[in-house]
Amino acid sequence: MIPGRPPRPDWLKVRAPSGKRVEEVSGTLARHGLRTVCREARCPNVGECWGAGAATVILLGEVCTRGCAFCSVTAGTPSPPDPSEPDRVAAAAAELSWRHVVVTSVTRDDLPDGGAAHFASVVRALRRDAPGAAVELLVPDFAGNVDALRCVVESAPDILAHNVETVPRLYPAVRKGASFDRSVDLFRRAAAMRPSLLLKSGIMVGFGEAEGEVTAVFRDLFAAGCRSITVGQYLPPSRDHLPLSEYVPPDRFDRFASAARRIGFPHVLSGPLVRSSYYQSPA
Repeated sequence: MIPGRPPRPDWLKVRAPSGKRVEEVSGTLARHGLRTVCREARCPNVGECWGAGAATVILLGEVCTRGCAFCSVTAGTPSPPDPSEPDRVAAAAAELSWRHVVVTSVTRDDLPDGGAAHFASVVRALRRDAPGAAVELLVPDFAGNVDALRCVVESAPDILAHNVETVPRLYPAVRKGASFDRSVDLFRRAAAMRPSLLLKSGIMVGFGEAEGEVTAVFRDLFAAGCRSITVGQYLPPSRDHLPLSEYVPPDRFDRFASAARRIGFPHVLSGPLVRSSYYQSPA
């Protein structure tokens, strides 16, 4: 427990994942030199997702060019992209018989395309070496670069995701260097580029947002073409990160889910332990 924070309620307490499958996946990832959100963000669903043949791989290094107030990733000047990374991701996916691969990255504003070509290379490598795996790209906003967005859309992932993370009012405190309108435009443009592509977003609660503000975000995303939404509890990685406003009770997550479905979202996951890359079949 982080000093100064009230103890976690029972609905947020989970047992640490263990077992043969967890050991197998951990060993394979280490051998291929890969990092995952599952482990680095201490995701509570890692055992479930790895057992179901799903995982979330982080591309483009360990340093982010932004440094959002909620995130544990180090901010600074990153190293150049590793050209061997796409092949290593595909090799691990094939070896572990992954059914669903979420591919995300640190934000790379230092790169002209924000890392878009690297994402596209990973999709091609996965199609070649792990053709049975569904591919979900969880991308940054590419600083509004339309050509970069077109590059990842044309790589033909099964799902294109981009997280808005919070409500517009809280962006200055929560998402350094980001813009809610720019994120919504990403969905609008992606939907126009490839209308059949499933678009997905995620939001965290517990920053101090009002329930009506969250519902308004749902409406904006749906109008822009987004059709899959996740809602989860924000948990500060350390005492140096943005403080927690509240532990949101499960019944409010149920209300968020109902609101999203009334708006028209066919794919909704809302709960205290839900994370944006939590495995969700598009079927």
